[in-house]
Amino acid sequence: MNLLYKIIVCLFAGLGAGLGTGFAGMSAAAVISPVLVTFLDIPAYQAVGVALASDVLASAVSSYIYHREGNLDIKNALVMMAFVLMFTLVGSYTASLLPSRTQGTFSVFMTLFLGIRFLVRPITTTKAAMADISFKKRVVQSMLCGSGVGFVCGFVGAGGGMMMLFILTSVLGYELKSAVGTSVFIMTFTALFGSVSHIYIGGLPDMGTLLLCMLFTFMFARIGAMIANHSDNKKLNQMTGIILIVLGVVVLSVNYLF
Repeated sequence: MNLLYKIIVCLFAGLGAGLGTGFAGMSAAAVISPVLVTFLDIPAYQAVGVALASDVLASAVSSYIYHREGNLDIKNALVMMAFVLMFTLVGSYTASLLPSRTQGTFSVFMTLFLGIRFLVRPITTTKAAMADISFKKRVVQSMLCGSGVGFVCGFVGAGGGMMMLFILTSVLGYELKSAVGTSVFIMTFTALFGSVSHIYIGGLPDMGTLLLCMLFTFMFARIGAMIANHSDNKKLNQMTGIILIVLGVVVLSVNYLF
């Protein structure tokens, strides 16, 4: 396969995945997986492993930037993360038993749904409002929601990013920046756990593709996170909505038109 062609494919996959991660806590797998399957003929299960591995560094650098700007709620993320990690392995094993086509569909439609939601009904919750929710209530919600997100992470191979963002903003009452920062923090660990299990079960992917995707996703996630943290909430809702809708349409087109 032509090296230049592979670099271009990985560049565009990393561009979409990185911006989606940095702006909205979107999992890199939602973009990278279908692109690698369609244009590089990589087996779907291995493509998910590459995407989740790319997600680790992208989420890590994004969570660092959100933490630096005071938009990461580590304390309340730990309970959810524990349950997410437990159920990620269950979802990953289940996904290995099902047809490739099953993977990723849920994530694409969740991306489109959230994109439209941020444009039509922006998140206006403040940090003061977040503090009004009792810790006990949030712990119970985190346990239940974390179990579902973890299964989706392993099954869809998408880190549960979109589902997690929806839960943090709609169920747990997070304001948008704190929701994205907390989401990418959790995703750093769920993606690591998911990528290891995918690679262990499905075998090592092409290392060149893996390294290129990791590099480009990391670069654009950092850019996206820096822009997001220096934008006001109104503008951030608009940019997040537009990015999610565009990525959702692109991934849907890759899945069904190519």
